[in-house]
Amino acid sequence: MLSEPRSGRLAAWGNALLAGLVSPDDAVLAIVGEDAVHRVEGLPGESGPVGLTLALGRLRALGVSGLRVALPAPGHPLGLSGPPEFNARAMDAQEAVICHGAGFGLVPEVSEAGPVGDVHAEVVWRCLAVREAPPADVPSLGEAERELAEALRDATEVLSRLDVAASGPVAEAAVDAYRARAERGREVLAPGYPGRAVRVLELAQRVGVLIDVAYENGHGGAVSASEMAARGEALRPVERTARRAQVAAYNSVVEERERGVR
Repeated sequence: MLSEPRSGRLAAWGNALLAGLVSPDDAVLAIVGEDAVHRVEGLPGESGPVGLTLALGRLRALGVSGLRVALPAPGHPLGLSGPPEFNARAMDAQEAVICHGAGFGLVPEVSEAGPVGDVHAEVVWRCLAVREAPPADVPSLGEAERELAEALRDATEVLSRLDVAASGPVAEAAVDAYRARAERGREVLAPGYPGRAVRVLELAQRVGVLIDVAYENGHGGAVSASEMAARGEALRPVERTARRAQVAAYNSVVEERERGVR
């Protein structure tokens, strides 16, 4: 929950590029981030993997006008619309990008390369056919914001009830990571996104911090197996809400364009 998904970077900066708000070089630089390289395989008309710049240009030529994010988890096909083959790949990766305006989707396959101490990630986005249909279980920004406020209260209450210590090195590192993420700049969603989307995404990340603290900060007071199970059961819906909010934030530009807001 703390780190932004690769599908989020691709969708956010891809949408900015499609809208003419950023240059191809700036978009690709932001999408790749700290990874070594990103390629796209399976594009119509291409016999092998191609770079992101060519891939985004080709998708535009194929009719793609926007990019949506899917963040599925077992039992929760969040943002997916089918068919089964694509959904299965996206579920394995726990993320995907859905093209709006053409029946394509992209699923990342991540591999690591390099010597010990200098390992880097290489990403291949598999382009597959998708069903053009409403994505599953994606709320509006307004709904996501309201749900998140409740989820934040719930997460805090659960941590307190289960006596999960909000201190110690792991918890402190989680909070520091969140603060650093928030202070690194508000271009995580790229130019063109509404301020409300930024606010919703930041709140989703804050909820994610509390979830990470609960799962990673030792056992706290939940020392028995039953108490550990209770912790997971209590936090699962909170985590689900945070994922739904992330998807709503990343998809907001496309959703607003469809409603004629932009």
